[in-house]
Amino acid sequence: MKPKEGTSPASSKPAQRKQDALKRLTWEIISINFSIEKLHRIRARALNISGPQWKILLAISDHEDANDGIPVNVVAKTLHVDASFVTTQSKKLENMGFLSRKPCPADARVMRLALSKASVQQLASVAEQEIALSEFIFQDFCEKELSEFSIKLASIKKRLDKARLKLALEF
Repeated sequence: MKPKEGTSPASSKPAQRKQDALKRLTWEIISINFSIEKLHRIRARALNISGPQWKILLAISDHEDANDGIPVNVVAKTLHVDASFVTTQSKKLENMGFLSRKPCPADARVMRLALSKASVQQLASVAEQEIALSEFIFQDFCEKELSEFSIKLASIKKRLDKARLKLALEF
């Protein structure tokens, strides 16, 4: 097989292997995301809510500070969705008793979301199971390796965001 014009056979093989590895990694990440989404839907189904609603509760629980709640836009940014989606879903969750919505004292236009006591108890009741699942899923990583892997993934995410913006400017 003849190498492409302008490349040497020696340089194209490592480059091709790297591209193949990147494709495999991309598909593995897509598959991991799908599996995480399925886990979220299973948890959500147990509470009779949707997967996205479950993720809203998780985002609030991960960011909540001193029971004051967090702004809708922070939840939206965390979940990479539009704030209007979080607003709509948070109203439904409030009606079901999962959270409260209160205007921010400093700016009444900003709505803050806080978990209800029932939600806090429900999340606490599955906390041990979540820890066991995490231990099982990440058993191949020590704490240091997991931290380093997370840092590398965050770096890839930043570059993907930059690449997305660059590509959007070209079209």
